[in-house]
Amino acid sequence: MIVRWETDHDYVLVHIHQDMFGDWIFSRAWGQIGTQFGGLKHQLADSLEQAQMWLEDEATIQSSRGFRKVLEAADHTP
Repeated sequence: MIVRWETDHDYVLVHIHQDMFGDWIFSRAWGQIGTQFGGLKHQLADSLEQAQMWLEDEATIQSSRGFRKVLEAADHTP
C-alpha cells in the first residue's frame, strides 16, 4: 500500500511492502515539494497488522498537521 499526503509545500509518503524474506517493511519518506530536502526511514514491522496500525497513526498525525491525502494505492506485493 502506498499513501501520500501533501500541503502546499511539503509531502509525506508511506509505503507498506514485503521484502524478499517476507518481512513487512514500513517506509516513510518526507520532504519539501520541488526540492531535494527530505528524508527516508524504514521500519521492520512484526506483522502486516502492525504496519497498518502505524499507517493509521501516521494518517492521524498528518491530518492534525493540515496535510491532505492525495494518493492511496494498493501495492500488489505477493
